[in-house]
Amino acid sequence: MARLGTGIGWRPEIAEAVGRLPGLDWVEVVAENICPGHLPAELLRLRERGVRVVPHGVSLGLGGADRPDPAKLAALGERALALGSPLVSEHIAFVRTTSPALEAGHLLPVPRTRDALDVLCENVRIAQDALPVPLALENIAALISWPGEELTEGQFLTELVERTGVRLLVDVANLHTNRVNRGEDPAAVLDAVPLEALAYVHVAGGVERDGVWHDTHAHPVPPVVLDLLAALRSRVDPPGVLLERDDDFPPEAELAGELTAIRTALTPTGRPTDRRPTAAPAPVRPADGGLPAAAVGEEVRTRLGIGQAAVLSALVAGTPVPEGFDRRRMAVQARALVAKRAGVVARTAPELPGILGGPAPYRAAFAAYAKGRPMASGYRRDALAFAEHLLVRDLPADPAARRRLTAWWRERAGARPLRGPLRRLRALLGRAA
Repeated sequence: MARLGTGIGWRPEIAEAVGRLPGLDWVEVVAENICPGHLPAELLRLRERGVRVVPHGVSLGLGGADRPDPAKLAALGERALALGSPLVSEHIAFVRTTSPALEAGHLLPVPRTRDALDVLCENVRIAQDALPVPLALENIAALISWPGEELTEGQFLTELVERTGVRLLVDVANLHTNRVNRGEDPAAVLDAVPLEALAYVHVAGGVERDGVWHDTHAHPVPPVVLDLLAALRSRVDPPGVLLERDDDFPPEAELAGELTAIRTALTPTGRPTDRRPTAAPAPVRPADGGLPAAAVGEEVRTRLGIGQAAVLSALVAGTPVPEGFDRRRMAVQARALVAKRAGVVARTAPELPGILGGPAPYRAAFAAYAKGRPMASGYRRDALAFAEHLLVRDLPADPAARRRLTAWWRERAGARPLRGPLRRLRALLGRAA
């Protein structure tokens, strides 16, 4: 596999700026946000220039108790082929449960236990068999820790690589996040993991509030994260490094400056380099020589599923926090999930904040709606359900705003034109709820 070099996360909001960045070797796209048959023109132009594109998935949930969804695997593979990608990447996380059916809308940490590792390894093998290109998995940032863990982060990642041959996507910003939030030593992780399996590296910014580090991808990369990148570089020459920025996008010059800072951190002399990509190390092979692994028993998946369901239900449905978890951190995580959900719904339905009087009233109304109402069917349905919730309760208070919200809902819900006053619509919505 060829080296990647230095890149940036491609987002529609900064597509034109990315196209002008000097010395850009590659970009990463959120796999779920693109359609293979309708690739954005800016992305196609980058590919024509020889800039590589790597799909980065966020919805597989390979750390979950269920086996990977064949349709999601097929979609990820389809995007890799459409983009001519040398690999795809995903996360070591769970994102949903099926009993009960709950969606986190976020990457949540898996317990570092033998049960969870066995399930993850089997899920990774299923994914590898289905994908047309190699798979790399990312260590995630976390606000919470599981009680009763049996392995360190380094041990967990090392055994995952040894048992599956999967590549690693090391996010040094996530290492810093977990140092602040969970007391984990980034150096110990870097010393323990098999860096010969490194596919590439993520670098991103965040912010600390009340002793909690939030991995926002909406702030400049802090010096402490660049120091971790340099520490990783002292151990191995990474095949690729990528700057992630997902929100609050800065001017083009600031993006270019952050890429320069990354190149500087990667240079032993401390000066930026224009070193071009060369050949990458050979892929890691499973320690078992590729022999078929024993299937994970259903009782193991059931045990893991029960634990994950209890955690996710506490975070999104208001059920009691499971024993052994830090209640304060669980509350912080629950608020963070609602805030992220509100942000994605606002991007999916940008008219809603305007109808409700601005970002602050919108977020307050969404927080009241989301309490005890987990997301079940994606963000578009969530936006419609939010509007229905408001209309049933005679909100917003301003009649003109209610009329605008009603018209918005009717247009997007595909409802049959209704006769009668607005209370008729609210009554129908109430019965449907």
